[in-house]
Amino acid sequence: MIKSRLTTDLHPVVKEQAEKLVKLCDEAEIDILITSTYRDFEVQTRLYAQGRVLPGQIVTYAKAGDSWHNWHFAFDVVPLRNGKCVWSVRGADKELWLKVGTLGESVGLEWGGNWDRHPDYPHFQNKMGRTLYGLKKEAGLL
Repeated sequence: MIKSRLTTDLHPVVKEQAEKLVKLCDEAEIDILITSTYRDFEVQTRLYAQGRVLPGQIVTYAKAGDSWHNWHFAFDVVPLRNGKCVWSVRGADKELWLKVGTLGESVGLEWGGNWDRHPDYPHFQNKMGRTLYGLKKEAGLL
């Protein structure tokens, strides 16, 4: 079971973008923590079960193989204020998230906070023109 927080577990292009985001946030005096990069299918299956058949809140709408994390093209972050994670997206906290999202987009990442259906503020990805179908087919899963 693999759940990584290391940028070295990302596709090299996404790794570079993640590191640029961290640097830009630092320059903007925003501390961020990368909370998740690569996840294997077993971890994704467990996360998908959370809030459905396992206790807890729903944290993902992607089954194993349907998350860009499973393919090294996505990562999650959380901003910190006074050393504490800011998970709220209300009021001043939302402004903080919007700044992080804008910085991520400025380095070429897609930000989950802009999604109409199920916004995912911590999530950044770069599909690089790929599709999940294509990735699954290349991996022999289809």
